[in-house]
Amino acid sequence: MTAKIIDGKQIAEQVISKVEERVKLLKGQGITPGLTVILVGDDPASQTYVASKERTSQRLGMKSEVIIKPVTISEKELLTLIHQLNEDTTVDGVLLQLPLPKHIDENNVLQAILPEKDVDGFHPVNVGKLMLNQEGFVPCTPYGIIQLLDYSSISIEGKHAVIVGRSNIVGKPMGQLLLNRHATVTYTHSRTQNLEKFTKQADLLIVATGQPQMITKNHIKPGATVIDVGIHRNSDGRLSGDVDFASASEVAGFITPVPGGVGPMTIAMLMENTCLSAERKLSK
Repeated sequence: MTAKIIDGKQIAEQVISKVEERVKLLKGQGITPGLTVILVGDDPASQTYVASKERTSQRLGMKSEVIIKPVTISEKELLTLIHQLNEDTTVDGVLLQLPLPKHIDENNVLQAILPEKDVDGFHPVNVGKLMLNQEGFVPCTPYGIIQLLDYSSISIEGKHAVIVGRSNIVGKPMGQLLLNRHATVTYTHSRTQNLEKFTKQADLLIVATGQPQMITKNHIKPGATVIDVGIHRNSDGRLSGDVDFASASEVAGFITPVPGGVGPMTIAMLMENTCLSAERKLSK
């Protein structure tokens, strides 16, 4: 068996094209969606992600702003900046690029962003709405994975989904999204004993461990859909994921590549959330 590739770049383009049309409609009504990204420090990976977000939002005709602060910024100063953005009616989405310096309490700062501007979906109010299956903002990577499955006509309802990883950013919200779509969900993580026993039961296997090529064909049920959230740079400079793509492709029915799988969808869903935030102004 050779797995079918789920082309995240192609699907992200479809999502972005739809968002672009929505942005045009909003601008016709005098509203330009605005996204502000705060970057603290000079982490190269963070700089790359932020630059990509800025390019995409500008391409869509959104108001795009990147605020770069030194790594020495105090938590109080960062909170003051967030409060200013909360009050700015031209800003629909506020995104704080993680990770933050160790002297800043990540939870305090993330909770300072208004839930209605929390386009990353990390505020406790939005997390609670996700748990209750209510309208809010969903974290962009899990949201993007749902879209990958939907655009690929891969059914979720009634399927057994196994998630490898339990982060607040991917693993936990991913499981809740799938549960909301009537999947049966199993969480596994670094302390799970006999991991293969669980992963080989999965119709949908979502891997977000942060460990390069941890999942091989021995972990996968024949015909399963495998979503690889990880991204790592190998010693030879090439990128790979948490899944051993070559061996997994021999067993899986569908699989996402790295790069070109989940990554493009994360940015596409950020644009979707920002546009949605602006649209909600019209209903107030």
